[in-house]
Amino acid sequence: SSALFPARRPSAPRRFSMDQGGFFMNRNLTPAALAIIKKMQQSELTESVIYEEIAQFAKGIENKETLLRLAREEKAHYEVWKQYTGIEMKPEPLKVLKYTMLARILGFTFAVKLMENGEENAQEEYELLKNEVQESVWIRQQEEEHETALLGMLDEERLRYVGSMVLGLNDALVELTGSLAGFTFALQDTRLISLSGLIIGISATFSMASSEFLAARSEGKSDALKSCTYTGMAYLITVVLLILPYLLLGNDLYLVALACMLGIVILIIAGFTYYTSVAQNEPFKSRFLEMAGISITVAVLSFVVGILAKQFLGVDI
Repeated sequence: SSALFPARRPSAPRRFSMDQGGFFMNRNLTPAALAIIKKMQQSELTESVIYEEIAQFAKGIENKETLLRLAREEKAHYEVWKQYTGIEMKPEPLKVLKYTMLARILGFTFAVKLMENGEENAQEEYELLKNEVQESVWIRQQEEEHETALLGMLDEERLRYVGSMVLGLNDALVELTGSLAGFTFALQDTRLISLSGLIIGISATFSMASSEFLAARSEGKSDALKSCTYTGMAYLITVVLLILPYLLLGNDLYLVALACMLGIVILIIAGFTYYTSVAQNEPFKSRFLEMAGISITVAVLSFVVGILAKQFLGVDI
């Protein structure tokens, strides 16, 4: 332990004792350091319970074992901090409920990575502690290296088909955003626009799903059916959300419906990009700007096409 954590010369006399793990524990902590330790102790215990709860319903033996291993490590960190505070704590029930619900709805990989990302805010606190608490160096190293490696071992089915979902989502956003924008000026009636969009959207859903199935089969993939299902579901959900403003608003509010539809486009892109950025450790800003830029550009061009088509074709509905 002394080789890993060389003793620092204190500026004032301090009292040390040896714990069972061989660490020299400083019992003369400043109030600020003790407050940080209490906060970390609470966090480690809560996260340990969250891992245990998620492991109960996570699919796959390896996933369960990885989550339980993470739970044991968080509990070990809690025990280290408890030797400084001498306080027995209870997990935070609301935080446990929050992340277990996220794991059930959005997947356990997203939930646990989102939770661990929150620990990045604790790096400044570790820096403040390292001069007074040698164990903080060991815990920080394990958080950054070992637990990151364990999180990378998680294998969740829905994340294996993110590519299929992105394909369906992107195609639906680009195609339907452009179609609805063009129909908005050409038809100028929310009922006709929603009817046209619904027909195009449902037809395109089946077309997109079947194309994905055939492409997967031609590549020799055994999961072609699942792949096309994820693609079709992403496409269909996007279709419904984009048409919703035209279904809910009055006939003459087609421009308001268009604005609402574009707002939904931005929200869908932001939500899905955030999900993949957390679950797959991908950059958020660049992907969001790329997808949003393409969808909005297509919508503007299609709106202009609708204006020109109505003017030159002389169609008045």
